[in-house]
Amino acid sequence: QAQLVESGGGLVQAGASLKLSCEVSGLTFSRYWGWFRQAPGKEREFVAAIHRDGDTTYYADAVKGRFTISRDNAKNTVYLQMNTLKPEDTADYYCAGTPYSSGLNLPRSYLYWGQGTQVTVDS
Repeated sequence: QAQLVESGGGLVQAGASLKLSCEVSGLTFSRYWGWFRQAPGKEREFVAAIHRDGDTTYYADAVKGRFTISRDNAKNTVYLQMNTLKPEDTADYYCAGTPYSSGLNLPRSYLYWGQGTQVTVDS
């Protein structure tokens, strides 16, 4: 049974940095790993995705240049380094895994999900 556990969220001031981690267990294969976020009253939105080999990444325009997705296959962990955080980055952040290679910006493309970690950016 696949289990994804996020950590690293918290309350920070605008301009600060946070690094989220997603530890994966019980999953034999996931072609891509992704990070999504969901703010109160809003739909879940795509943040970033990375191929399991680490050679291909995708980012939402809102985070491009500020966030970096990475993975460490030896540790079965996916990361999201978030720099220059803004109040509009406040949301619950979820990591997810998918065996597919298309529709990576769509939550419905992902089969495996973590429980989320909260990020609050105070202005």
